[in-house]
Amino acid sequence: MPRIIVCDVTETLLDVRALEPHFKQVFGDGRVLQEWFGTVLLYSEVATLAGPYSDFASIGGAALDMTAAGRGVTLAPADRARILQGMLTLPAHPDVRDGLQTMRDAGLRLVTLTNSSQAAVQQQLENAGLATFFEQSFSVDAVRRFKPAAEAYRFVADSL
Repeated sequence: MPRIIVCDVTETLLDVRALEPHFKQVFGDGRVLQEWFGTVLLYSEVATLAGPYSDFASIGGAALDMTAAGRGVTLAPADRARILQGMLTLPAHPDVRDGLQTMRDAGLRLVTLTNSSQAAVQQQLENAGLATFFEQSFSVDAVRRFKPAAEAYRFVADSL
């Protein structure tokens, strides 16, 4: 049986805390980032359980609008775009590159599975300098069910 490691991308490989300065500028508190991202994950799970499916970026934008409204903040279009586009340029956590190299050196195959779109994950991995570590990237868009839905993981297993 092949030895394959399936890696999550955002927060696991990539450091979402890089967006804190944007949240500090817009909301006056960089910690609002965690509130927002928690809302994104919550609503992606709700979409999987109750439907209808909407892509992760759309949920991210709606959650950002809800976070701003809940805090009484008027979100300028440029600020909204800066935060959402920032998801595509997140840096890798400091230990990721060495960890991935160690796994590859041990003969493990590496792939990713993400809630983000296929285009987004490619851009994220390229921008973080990690794309060459992975033989393939999978998006939940293929099954229209967010992690941790079993269908997402079955899709990767069946594909490999």
